[in-house]
Amino acid sequence: MSEEKTAGSGETTVYVRPGEPGHNEAKEVVWVRWQKKRTFVRALEGTYGEVYKTLYAQPRVYPHSNWKWHGGPQVYGKVTINPQSVEIAQSIECHLNVFSPHGAGQKHGHMNSAVFYILSGVGHDVHDTISYPYEAGDACVVENGCVHQHINDGDKEMVVLVMKAKPLFLFMHMLFQKMVDYPEKVPSKGGENYVPPEHL
Repeated sequence: MSEEKTAGSGETTVYVRPGEPGHNEAKEVVWVRWQKKRTFVRALEGTYGEVYKTLYAQPRVYPHSNWKWHGGPQVYGKVTINPQSVEIAQSIECHLNVFSPHGAGQKHGHMNSAVFYILSGVGHDVHDTISYPYEAGDACVVENGCVHQHINDGDKEMVVLVMKAKPLFLFMHMLFQKMVDYPEKVPSKGGENYVPPEHL
């Protein structure tokens, strides 16, 4: 496996040679997170008393400074709640995405549904070739199994809170997901100098 640093993205582009382990064999992986080993569902081990006492001892508030932005240059992500990052949650995943002005994310599909709450900005989703516009305050539902992409239509950044029960779907072996188009490696028009916000 070879690596090269992608300027300004905070990520390393990884090229996986044929025969090497990984679900993206022989393909370029734009975000390292997609290639690294991850914990999708944690084991529940120990006595019942130990398990629930450990759960009750977990924090309930997680400062934004605990996590760093990854990705770029058009879309950045910050995974905050999932079975790998915290012990308080086993069945949900929650993360933030920010899009540069006129930026777009990857085109992909997966078995689990998701809810996107638009915190700021204006844009649209494309679900199986159908376009769905939205603006700040709207919620967009990505249905199970559709090929979709998120796109910022505005001259300012778009911030999206993503909530999904992905760990439960994976636990039930509804594992299939597919990348159709990777995120762009060049800045969007109007987003040439975009950096994700420090206050989120």
